[in-house]
Amino acid sequence: MFVKTAERVVVVGGGIVGTSVAWRAAQAGYEVKLVDARPGTGASNVAGGMLAPIAEAWPGEEELLELGSASLQRWPEFAAELGRAAGRSAGLRTEGTLVVGVDSADRTDLDRLADYLSHRGREVTRLTARQLRELEPSLGPAVRGGLEVPGDLAVDNRAALAAARAAAEAAGVEFVAAAARQVAPGRVELAGSAVECDVAVLAAGAHSGELHPALRGRIRPVKGEVLRLRARPAALPPPSRTVRGPVHGRQVYLVPRDDGLVVGATQHEAGFDTEVTVGGVRDLIAGAEQVFPGISEYHLVEASAGLRPGTEDNLPAIGWLEPGVLVATGHHRNGFLLTPVTVDAVLGLLRGEQLPEEMKSADPSRWGGSSAGRH
Repeated sequence: MFVKTAERVVVVGGGIVGTSVAWRAAQAGYEVKLVDARPGTGASNVAGGMLAPIAEAWPGEEELLELGSASLQRWPEFAAELGRAAGRSAGLRTEGTLVVGVDSADRTDLDRLADYLSHRGREVTRLTARQLRELEPSLGPAVRGGLEVPGDLAVDNRAALAAARAAAEAAGVEFVAAAARQVAPGRVELAGSAVECDVAVLAAGAHSGELHPALRGRIRPVKGEVLRLRARPAALPPPSRTVRGPVHGRQVYLVPRDDGLVVGATQHEAGFDTEVTVGGVRDLIAGAEQVFPGISEYHLVEASAGLRPGTEDNLPAIGWLEPGVLVATGHHRNGFLLTPVTVDAVLGLLRGEQLPEEMKSADPSRWGGSSAGRH
């Protein structure tokens, strides 16, 4: 392995992954610039902020479960460090998650999930409808059973984004308000100019595939619509825990905020379309009302759509694309969850280290080509 310590780092992308990488790299002594025309306005701004590798586990995604679990363990320390560096809260919530179902088919899905997790060494607690309502009295009568996952966490995505931006600025990161056109060894091309560097870190989410030929066709946008609701004075308070699960087979989640809820999320293969549809809003409200009827008294503050950066196997891409170009993208629905392990891996690669064993499944070399730490 050829090791050369980089001095100038350019991070392309101002979501939670890119901003956190920029912060930690600057903190480690690198000269860092972050290139993004509108940092903090993409998928990270729309996200629900669930840190839920157990509740979101799926057969066939065992590597993602292991990776997510490893990152979840780092989140409390990561959030505390981010909060200290930013001088403000990173918005971590530790109340846990309930996964609920409303009909027999939903409950069968939850039984399968519990059995699958048990075989993977992750135990969850099966609860009756009465037990669920003892934990969260505001759950609706349609909820017939579920699972308690106390270890899964959540984070206020916008609080974490603001904290990451503040921490990056405090560490000396220079923000370049421009759109990247292409990422190449030693330079990031902008419209009519370029930013020179020793290493470029490509963390541009769903747009990453447009910026480097090795990612073309590998990263795709997956549209997700999300609602933000605020509790009005006479309304029931939101659940204290994240509540998610299948509602007549369609996934819905309710993530508490200090003043209300985030409700999500639809999932569509719709290219780079970020318009909110009437059908998407209808489906989210219908599903959420089955779980928590009290939302009918909430104020609908915002309906928005973001583009998750998806890959064929739902694993992120973290590693060298070529000498001088690192990638940290493709996190799909797990951008916030996987931020701590992604940041640690990128900082290690910048120092000339190998990709950690737990991250090998995310190495872009799985798509062919070389990925050793060469810059």
